[in-house]
Amino acid sequence: MVELAINGGDPVLDYSLPTVEDISGRDIGDEEMALVSEVIRSGNLGYLHGTKLRQFQDEWRKKFNVSTAVAVSSGTAALHTAMIFLGIGPGDEVLVPAITDMGTVIAVLLQNAVPVFVDVKARTQNMDPDKMEKMISKNTKAVIPVHLYGFPCDMDPIMEIAEKHGLFVVEDCCQAHLAGYKGRLVGTIGDLGCFSFQQSKHMTTGDGGMVITNRDNLCGRKLQHCADKGWPREQYREHLFLAPNYHMTDLQAAVGIAQFRKLEGFIEKRRRNAILLSSLINDIPGVFPPPEIPGMRHTYYEYALDIEPELYSENTEKIAGALCSEGVKTAPGYLPKPIYMYEMIGKPPEICPVALKACSSMLYIPWNEKLTEKNVFDIAKAIRKVLTYYLK
Repeated sequence: MVELAINGGDPVLDYSLPTVEDISGRDIGDEEMALVSEVIRSGNLGYLHGTKLRQFQDEWRKKFNVSTAVAVSSGTAALHTAMIFLGIGPGDEVLVPAITDMGTVIAVLLQNAVPVFVDVKARTQNMDPDKMEKMISKNTKAVIPVHLYGFPCDMDPIMEIAEKHGLFVVEDCCQAHLAGYKGRLVGTIGDLGCFSFQQSKHMTTGDGGMVITNRDNLCGRKLQHCADKGWPREQYREHLFLAPNYHMTDLQAAVGIAQFRKLEGFIEKRRRNAILLSSLINDIPGVFPPPEIPGMRHTYYEYALDIEPELYSENTEKIAGALCSEGVKTAPGYLPKPIYMYEMIGKPPEICPVALKACSSMLYIPWNEKLTEKNVFDIAKAIRKVLTYYLK
């Protein structure tokens, strides 16, 4: 058997893969530079008097066929803006999945509301609709399904349960730009959709986010005001309710316009390479590549490879370390433990048993639009080498 690099053997990759951490893995260039230069020459870099922010929002609104799109400072800000818009407050309960970014939970906690954790499906790690209804109480006001890793949640049953119980639905699409569910873009199915433009996302403005809705007066508040200190700018120094300042700058919006115009191309490259990788490794015992299901468009924020830990002699932490030594940067799961187990939340491990197990059965491989076919074949070779070595 070929010796692993972690044990002193030769690594599969003798070069560095493209990464979203720099230009090697990000398509950022002349288009972004030209629009940023326009903003700098104008002297208007900020939210109030620039033109690029409004243009960015308009292009996003048209693509998603919604009435309102509001650009904000981050994906977390987008989710918090949605909570303010819906009037979520002290004592209200909001259903969230057991596996998600802390930003999903922060948005609830900042309103002094209570996150209630719903277990996930084993392979996708998305919220399990079958576990959702039993978590609803008289205090439940909303649900935040998270389209994790770029794969859509099963929205039909989620929407049916939400309608039955009168719940608002806020789609967390921070990892799911242009993902599709039965002919619809995620973010347009619930009451609001929230997106992130952080450095690693499908498109980036360095940081930033967007909130979209077709129901701008759903709870008597304008979405724009919820990210702008509750201030209707047409009125002099009026503040209608408590809200933060989550402005995106015109500089970020300029980058966003250029990136958004390339986004469909980014998605197709990510999909093509991810599907190729799945085809190259799906015969390895105990391996479950990311799902490709008719009617659902996976957009591959990252390549989330699920494995059956019982079939391997080492845990995912050791396997991920071996893959890193072969030249494939890999993490042992998206989270080391379900989000509710972190100290600031402090729930017991057993409340979501599927999520608990899922956190120890994933190999989490970064993905980007600059990967080549050669890169994919080399990644597959490294995965096969490591998993075959550790297979019982």
